[in-house]
Amino acid sequence: MLTFKKFLVIALTLLLSACTSTKMLQTQGDQQSQYINTSAASIEYRIQPQDRLQVVIYNDPQQSAAAIVQGQGLAQTLNKKGILVDASGNISMPLIGRVHVAGLTQSQAAKKIERRYRKYIKTPSVYVEAMNKRLFVLGEVKKPGVVTIDKEKMTLFEAIAHAGGFKDSAVKNNIIILSKEGSNSLALRRVDLTNFDTMNYGSLMLRPNDVVYVQPNEWKEFKVNSDNVTSIFKSVGSVLSPFATIKYLSD
Repeated sequence: MLTFKKFLVIALTLLLSACTSTKMLQTQGDQQSQYINTSAASIEYRIQPQDRLQVVIYNDPQQSAAAIVQGQGLAQTLNKKGILVDASGNISMPLIGRVHVAGLTQSQAAKKIERRYRKYIKTPSVYVEAMNKRLFVLGEVKKPGVVTIDKEKMTLFEAIAHAGGFKDSAVKNNIIILSKEGSNSLALRRVDLTNFDTMNYGSLMLRPNDVVYVQPNEWKEFKVNSDNVTSIFKSVGSVLSPFATIKYLSD
C-alpha cells in the first residue's frame, strides 16, 4: 500500500509537470528561426500529389462559360469533383492519357495539357485550378482551423479575419508562421502586427499549407496553468481523502 509520503511525492511531480507553458510552438531563440523571402513567384501554388484539380478544356478560346456548363463539344469541365493527382504526380486525361503535373504551377500545367491536346484540337485552351488550396490558423483566434484559399494568395490579415479575428488574449506582436521549404524542411517567421514600420509584403503574404499560430498572452498562460494546478490538487485530494480518514480513525 502506498504511504502518505509517497502520495505527496506523486502530487508534487504532477504539479511540476503541469506548470509548463501553454504555447504550442517554441524555439530557443530567433537566431535558430529560418526566415523566407516571400515574392509573387514563390507564392504561386505548385501542384502536389493528392491534390484535386479542376480542369476545363475549351474547344474555342472565345467560347463562353455558358457553353462549357452545357457541355457543348469538347469544351467542358472534365470532372466536377476534380481530377485526383496520384501519388506519382500524374493525372489521367481523355485522349492524351497520363500527364505529369506535380511540381508545376497551375498555369504551367494548363500549358502542358494544351500542348498535348494540339494533336487532336486545332486551338485548345485549358484552365487548371487546384480545388483544395488551404492554410491553417491556430491559437488565440475565435474560429481556429482550416481556411480555404479561393485565389492565388492570401494575406495574414485576411486569414485572421476568416478565423473570426483575435481573442482578447492574443499576442499580436509575435505571430508565428510555419511554411514548407523544399521537400523536407520548414521555415519559421515571426510577424509583428502592432508595428507598421516592420511590416512588408513578404512577411504578410501566406502560401497554401502555411500554419499561422497566434500565441496567448502571459495572463492566459497563467490562468491555464493555475487551472491545471487546481485540478491536480483536487484529484490528489480525492485520492488521499480515504487514507486521511483511515489514519484519523486509527489514531
